[in-house]
Amino acid sequence: MNRFDYTRPASVAEAVQAGTGEQVRYLAGGTNLIDLMKENVDQPTTVIDINRLPLNAIEELDGGGLRLGALVPNSDTAWDARVEQRYPLLSSAILAGASPQLRNAATNGGNLNQRTRCYYFYDVATPCNKRKPGSGCGAIGGVNRIHAILGASDQCIATHPSDMCVALAVLDAIVQVTGPEGDRAIPIADYHRLPGDEPWRDNTLRPGELVTGIDLPAEDFTKNYTYLKLRDRLSYAFALVSIAVAMRIEGSTIAEARVALGGVAHKPWRSTEAEKLLKGQQPSPQTFSAFADALLAGAVGQCKNDFKIPLARKGIVRALKQAAEATPQSQTDKRIA
Repeated sequence: MNRFDYTRPASVAEAVQAGTGEQVRYLAGGTNLIDLMKENVDQPTTVIDINRLPLNAIEELDGGGLRLGALVPNSDTAWDARVEQRYPLLSSAILAGASPQLRNAATNGGNLNQRTRCYYFYDVATPCNKRKPGSGCGAIGGVNRIHAILGASDQCIATHPSDMCVALAVLDAIVQVTGPEGDRAIPIADYHRLPGDEPWRDNTLRPGELVTGIDLPAEDFTKNYTYLKLRDRLSYAFALVSIAVAMRIEGSTIAEARVALGGVAHKPWRSTEAEKLLKGQQPSPQTFSAFADALLAGAVGQCKNDFKIPLARKGIVRALKQAAEATPQSQTDKRIA
């Protein structure tokens, strides 16, 4: 056990004040941080327990949106009647992740900030630029079946593991944060980052900043949507490829379509440019295939994960068909969540 200081602030301001420092970590549900500490991947000098902070509510926003408190458990978010009715895509994505026990403990803020599940990141005996900058990327040329096919660099091919964040990308969520320099609102598209030359930076949070909530704009994607998760087993497994789709159909024409991929990049992967190919079109296999090719443009396999490219292409077409037909993918363990 590595020695560390433990503090439990009573207010957000106290938490931010205590949160300055390079090896300081905020603790909420602990479903990821505690694992990292046990494996000596993360060795914080200070752990700040934020569970007493008033960030555990889901609140209405002007205009019909919702603010999800950072400390609301994933399960409470998924089962909240307002989320189920107005954002069923988000509810479905959350329930596709982890297990009921983990969803009961994990928080919305923690889900946003969870680290990659790359084997080399977790094994301190192997090189990993994300864990130890400059040591190399063991996954490149190594065991990389679960790794990125989009947006990777020669420094890192890790993927972001979240299901919830893939749905948030489609819903144009806004992450609310506070820190030493005040409050900020970060569009979800700008929150996570690609590895580039700094793979140790998962997101655009500044030192000491704390996620306080996630805003969901008012949207009408309650009919034509789906979250399709392709994985090695039906439950308690991270996505090889996941697809979140939100669509509006007017008559027989696609008025709007949004698509994001999970399990394929360092962040949820979405292309608003490619989505233009769907707007104004009638749902058809040809239209969906053309979009899949555009969304996957530039995809590169790493030998052992080459299969992800055709898997993603077929999954995109299938998910778009589900959304267009208003037959969303069922999460089979939903009733025991």
